[in-house]
Amino acid sequence: MRIRAQVAMVMNLDKCIGCHTCSVTCKQTWTNREGTEYVWFNNVETKPGIGYPKHYEDQERWKGGWRLDRKGRLTLRSGGRAKRLSHIFANPQLPSIDDYYEPATFDKDILVSAPGGLSDTPVKRPHSALTGEPMSVTWGANWEDSLGGAHERAGGDPNLVKMAGDAAAKVRFEFEKTFMFHLPRICEHCLNPACVSACPSGAMYKREEDGIVLVDQDRCRGWRMCVSACPYKKVYVNHATGKAEKCTLCFPRIEAGLPTICAETCVGRLRYLGIVLYDEDAVLAAASVEDEHDLLDAQRAVFLDPHDPAIRQAARDAGLPEEWIDAAQRSPIWKLIAEYRIALPLHPEYRTLPMVWYVPPLSPVLDAAGAAGRDDTDADDVFHTIRELRIPVEYLAELFTAGDADAAAGVLMKLAAMRSYMRARTLDGTVAQELLDSIGMTAEQVEGMYRLLAIAKYDERYVVPAAHARDAAALEAQAAAHGECPVDGETGPVTSEKFHLAQGSGAGGGLFRRSDGRRGLPLNPLRGAS
Repeated sequence: MRIRAQVAMVMNLDKCIGCHTCSVTCKQTWTNREGTEYVWFNNVETKPGIGYPKHYEDQERWKGGWRLDRKGRLTLRSGGRAKRLSHIFANPQLPSIDDYYEPATFDKDILVSAPGGLSDTPVKRPHSALTGEPMSVTWGANWEDSLGGAHERAGGDPNLVKMAGDAAAKVRFEFEKTFMFHLPRICEHCLNPACVSACPSGAMYKREEDGIVLVDQDRCRGWRMCVSACPYKKVYVNHATGKAEKCTLCFPRIEAGLPTICAETCVGRLRYLGIVLYDEDAVLAAASVEDEHDLLDAQRAVFLDPHDPAIRQAARDAGLPEEWIDAAQRSPIWKLIAEYRIALPLHPEYRTLPMVWYVPPLSPVLDAAGAAGRDDTDADDVFHTIRELRIPVEYLAELFTAGDADAAAGVLMKLAAMRSYMRARTLDGTVAQELLDSIGMTAEQVEGMYRLLAIAKYDERYVVPAAHARDAAALEAQAAAHGECPVDGETGPVTSEKFHLAQGSGAGGGLFRRSDGRRGLPLNPLRGAS
């Protein structure tokens, strides 16, 4: 057993209001420059919908993620090394600008410089931010926001296509009843990242210190295999530099014990950040289980209980600092994923073992209960709705449990039981033991789950340990010596603000090597798999 620590995120989708504040602050921090006009490290999609880029979940088209070959071995969907090299100069599985969207700017000067006496009111017309030519805006990163454009294209949602015909028809019918929810997306920083294995130049790597997946700009040669291999399409190409860029999980903030900028500015307070411990030796086996419905439990089994004395001692023996072990014990991620078991990964069937998980939304089920004349505050009525109304449960299952509707329904029942239990406790102080028995949880667990999901304070939502003080000086010197930065601008590296610990010892931006000078993880046992 080899213990590693991973920074992970969980998002509670019931609290997302689709305000896009996370997207805007991320854009201003990381991609507000030439070459990244179309790039959104963080975007918020409305589901059902085809997403950004268009149909990114259709792996029959894009060949992203992993699959099992005839012998049960894990291989990239994009093919082995020889196949990838054969089309290295002409990648057929690369999204075009039309799949993302052509970014537009507007001629605002005409509003103030137009001569007087015009019979027509001057208007600012869109111009392409790439070519400068006049254009018509026909698509965008949030074109389907709040079902605004869903009636035109959302019927082509890959998750609907995989569902049975009658079930898909019911989802499309539900559009008229505004069945929807918002899905914020960032890079998944996977335990088994396909982008890292697909990179011919070795520029993509996974940091050993905290599991964050980054791009070494000095090594990147712009082959774009990482873009194709990522099933979530969260690796982009800077058209000004010709190099790959992606979400960095705001690592300069993480190193200082601060949450990512998207989490810090989230209006709904739906994001949770923390450390989880996992067994590196178990990653390959978990990603290789034959039945896709078993992938959820297989990934959960990779995570290690930080409250187990044997695990804590093994973590110390592996060199993890004591403050990181303590943070893993207080981690909201461990509670939501492994203790309460209400967080689910996005598309586990991609076999990348993603580390951004989601608490599925209960709201559409409550709406359906009310529409059926049932009491959406009564757990029995909500339970019956979940069992009888396979939509949106089947749709949620396609997103989060590889199509296992029972697993998705089980999470919704826990959330519904928590809601009814806390209502009874608040109104008359009763303990609904039958509800607790139905979901197999104790009163302490349900109340802890409620506190974390509903009223958790800042330091309960974000338990991010700072970079180990012992290595802080070496990391600062290393960053300065290599001039490392996750992204390059037209005139050189784009430097992010360096955050420092209040105690005077901290790590600044640019941690692109291990503290012993070597590169990051060689992708567990799968590095360079073909």
